[in-house]
Amino acid sequence: MRTKDICLALMVVVIWGVNFVVIHVGLPGVPPLLFAALRFAVICLVVPFVPRPQVKWRDLAAVGLLMSAGQFGFLYSALAVGLASGLASLLLQAQALFTVAVAAVVLRERPRPVQLIGLAVAVGGLVVVGAGQSGATPAVGIALCLAAAACWGAGNVAARRCSGASGLGLTVWGSIFVPLPLLALSVLIDGPAAIGQALTHIGWPAVLSTVYTVVLASLVGYTVWNGLLGRYPAGIVAPFTLLVPVVGLLAGSLLLDEQIRLTTLVGGALLLVGVAVVVVGPRLVARRAATGRVPGVLGRT
Repeated sequence: MRTKDICLALMVVVIWGVNFVVIHVGLPGVPPLLFAALRFAVICLVVPFVPRPQVKWRDLAAVGLLMSAGQFGFLYSALAVGLASGLASLLLQAQALFTVAVAAVVLRERPRPVQLIGLAVAVGGLVVVGAGQSGATPAVGIALCLAAAACWGAGNVAARRCSGASGLGLTVWGSIFVPLPLLALSVLIDGPAAIGQALTHIGWPAVLSTVYTVVLASLVGYTVWNGLLGRYPAGIVAPFTLLVPVVGLLAGSLLLDEQIRLTTLVGGALLLVGVAVVVVGPRLVARRAATGRVPGVLGRT
């Protein structure tokens, strides 16, 4: 990659990593599902300016409900019950594991042996992270964050039916299916009084947090990321996302004084290594096999 494009990829990584802290700061005083609904309601304002992906409406709805409503509804709820923002950024990377699992069930895609190894390492990392948490870490928060990762993974599989569509287009147009379901759930869970109180007394932290998540995390982030995917193979660009939880943990520690436990570092490293093997492993194996079939090439097996 060109130096300029490496810098752009790292910029997106920082934006997405700090995003967890920004959400955490904006949550107090606003019910989490309502806060997520507001985020995507604002994104809906951009719909007229972004070309609609040429995919079926049902596929667009599936991506919106799973990858946006499900993922962020659970993520915001996890942060609202007290899960540390840095830990949330790490646990959310389990989406790669759920992607493989859902694809195996729905699409009948059998995981390759190298992916099974990666899955085992990643699950081991999750166990280490979970076992090392103190009583101050809410178990329900971990469960909600893993549910967010599961929705993201299922959304990745749903996005397979939207092959060729830009991530920005899917995010913007998929957002039209998000605000009403999240608002309805917030009414059921939090009650109309809490929603009215939050909307009439919304503070600047919530407003600025929404601006950040909409403008930087969603619009700028996906625009730059899709540009990189258009210039380079996904196998070169995608591994940069493994740096997001690193930024998330550092941002949580520096900005919110969140403590990083040794077990979180060890388990997190195992999780990210496992995810890297799941994502990149099949390509490396295929490349090695292809190289081995070329006569006269160094490294032939």
